[in-house]
Amino acid sequence: MIRALDATRSALVAERVRMDVIAGNIANAFATSQADGKIEPYKRRVVTFASGDGRGGPGVRVQKVSEDQSPARLVFDPGHPHAAREGPTRGYVRYPNVSVTMEYIDAIEAGRAYEANIAMMNVTRGMVQRAIQLLA
Repeated sequence: MIRALDATRSALVAERVRMDVIAGNIANAFATSQADGKIEPYKRRVVTFASGDGRGGPGVRVQKVSEDQSPARLVFDPGHPHAAREGPTRGYVRYPNVSVTMEYIDAIEAGRAYEANIAMMNVTRGMVQRAIQLLA
């Protein structure tokens, strides 16, 4: 039963990382420049899970957090300070490839997965308590 708790714990940690990445994506959904001032839109980050805890045990772990390589959104806004000044995209601003709607949906999914793992942890804990009562 302890292995079940380890697997559930690893899933909780993985979902927390996923929620952190989603929060970062939403926070930067309209960032048209980098922290160093470079005019380059934020790139959406995506979490990839892998099976196992990384040490040969059961569970799930975050394999990597990578940048989504889909293109930036172009929005016509010639008055924006980061709008292109010349070329075929003149007057267009490159916004991050983040869809706030999809990020909210991902957040709901991650939240539900987190809740399911908490419920599983509570069931396992109840089983352990019942086993201790039976042995006592």
